[in-house]
Amino acid sequence: MPKVGLTMTEGTIVHWHKREGDRVRKGEPLFTFETEKSTLDYEAPASGTLSRILVAEGCTVPCLTPVALLEDIVDAGERSEAPVRRPCSPRARMRAKALGVDLNQVVGSGPGGAIRERDVLAAAQPAARATPLAERLAVELGISLSEVAGSGPSGRITREDVARAAQARRAAAEPAANPPRVHPLTPARRVTAQRLAANAQAAPHVTLFTEADATHLVAAREQLSAELNEKVSYSALFIAICARALKEHPHVNASWAAQLPDRPDQPGVVWHSAIHIGIAVDTPEGLLVPVLRDAEAKSLAQIHRESADLVARALSGQLQPDELRGSTFTITNLGMFEVDGFTPILNLPEAAILGIGRLAKKPAVLEDGSIAARTLLTLSLTFDHRVMDGAPAARFLQRVKQLVERPFALLL
Repeated sequence: MPKVGLTMTEGTIVHWHKREGDRVRKGEPLFTFETEKSTLDYEAPASGTLSRILVAEGCTVPCLTPVALLEDIVDAGERSEAPVRRPCSPRARMRAKALGVDLNQVVGSGPGGAIRERDVLAAAQPAARATPLAERLAVELGISLSEVAGSGPSGRITREDVARAAQARRAAAEPAANPPRVHPLTPARRVTAQRLAANAQAAPHVTLFTEADATHLVAAREQLSAELNEKVSYSALFIAICARALKEHPHVNASWAAQLPDRPDQPGVVWHSAIHIGIAVDTPEGLLVPVLRDAEAKSLAQIHRESADLVARALSGQLQPDELRGSTFTITNLGMFEVDGFTPILNLPEAAILGIGRLAKKPAVLEDGSIAARTLLTLSLTFDHRVMDGAPAARFLQRVKQLVERPFALLL
């Protein structure tokens, strides 16, 4: 299993492009594997024959674990002779099927290495000894005797043992009434669950809420979309807004450090000079947070195009591991699901995360006392109280609200 990036510890085989016995050429895709946050292809390191697959599709193993055997290795473009299959008697094949013995692992004692029935018996596990009637019934029912517990003398398997095993298998295969649906965790879901649980326990979370008048933000988005001849996302606008606010409030563009770089014996706070904004994306594989780097140095058009590319590749599972780490601040938007407000969980070690609710037409009281329909928006800022106090966090959220209500200030 390849190791991609410093933080990868295990991977899952998603699909084998080759089967056992297939010829493999150097550089062609051998299998697809899934890391915590992305799906990648592994290319064959050499040409040869894929003699055995050690890790099946859907299995997760630690990095550097052997997943297959590549034999008859030759230079790219060369061909080697197909492996010679040893002869095997029909009785030996039947006995091997009944006992669950892999004929490729049996040493033949016949002429030319031919496999005889006694060779299969010698390779069988002692616990799989069975009566002839039991073996015949196992072949008929497709039961492997290696999975049957014997009740005869010295643990020998009888015909009745095979019949009970077949009945138990049929009972297990019958669907129960309204069975529960069990879904094993994908690598991405498992990592997300572990990190969110750890984050919720490690840091004192505090969430602040405010309501902003986003009427001008909606109008600005329509004008920008017309100017660029493509639909600009609200995420792109909020990345630009947060980048501006973080530049003015650098104490929020920070992270908690259990050990300071120059004082490893003490914890502290790191203020980041660059602004790297993570974008929470709901994908078929679970929550991913691709990172748009150096947001403070990019124009709104650049932010729009780069964020759209990151989101598209997150949805298709084509992100690289380096594109999923290093963020200094995160935004998460649930407005498209008609959610007004929520309490996001910190993406540690970041000091804060901004939650964005839905845009909704509501009656609002204007400065002159009149009532009018305006597009209102709920913003929620969760912050790490170890890094900052409530007032500095509130001033940052207030600045975000001002930029939502006056988006053309971003041009200054």
